[in-house]
Amino acid sequence: MSIDWLIVGLGNPGAEYAATRHNIGYRVAERLVQQHKGTFTPGRGPWLEASLRYARKELLVALPTTYMNRSGVAVRKLLALHNVPPEQLIAIVDEFNFPVGRIHLKLGGSDGGHNGIASIIEELGTERFWRLRCGIGRDFGPGELVRYVLAPFPPAQEPLVEQMIADATSALELIARIGISRASSQINALAKRRTHEQATPSQGFGGGSGDGSAGGGSGDGATGNGC
Repeated sequence: MSIDWLIVGLGNPGAEYAATRHNIGYRVAERLVQQHKGTFTPGRGPWLEASLRYARKELLVALPTTYMNRSGVAVRKLLALHNVPPEQLIAIVDEFNFPVGRIHLKLGGSDGGHNGIASIIEELGTERFWRLRCGIGRDFGPGELVRYVLAPFPPAQEPLVEQMIADATSALELIARIGISRASSQINALAKRRTHEQATPSQGFGGGSGDGSAGGGSGDGATGNGC
């Protein structure tokens, strides 16, 4: 099967990390698979995966189980296994330079201080892959970054977080429907509006219908630290 897009949600495995800011990538990927009635199963390496077909595109959604700072190990193996070029990779990642609720789609660039993106760049030997960045805010002081990203969102921010997850999921669907070049301008335009108004997810990119099916295989885990 030829993969049109490899979509990787970055995060840390384990229940203790599930609700943390650093795991927003996991949450978006899980929501996408859930909406299309897919199922994650162990992959043929350190990741979970689900295969979806949407808008006549084959999407492989993956969750690395390597911990954040070794995400690139799983991504490199996934790309090689499915013969997917880096330009067809979308990494969903938390971004502390954006306020909670804002998303942004970007091709290439530096790691921005994010260990997961740094690992992917190191393993692939290129920066030329897409990042769907999800804002987590910057409400921390000097030396508090690790504590901040490994803490959950406060309850008062959960409506914004839910909106952001819905927007990010819709953005991924839009990419499949109309292509990433056209989609990127719409996604980033909506992101700017989100910082100036209290919009609802239904005011986003519109919907569509699709069907999903689960991928399969056997996998192994790897250890690292939680950030």
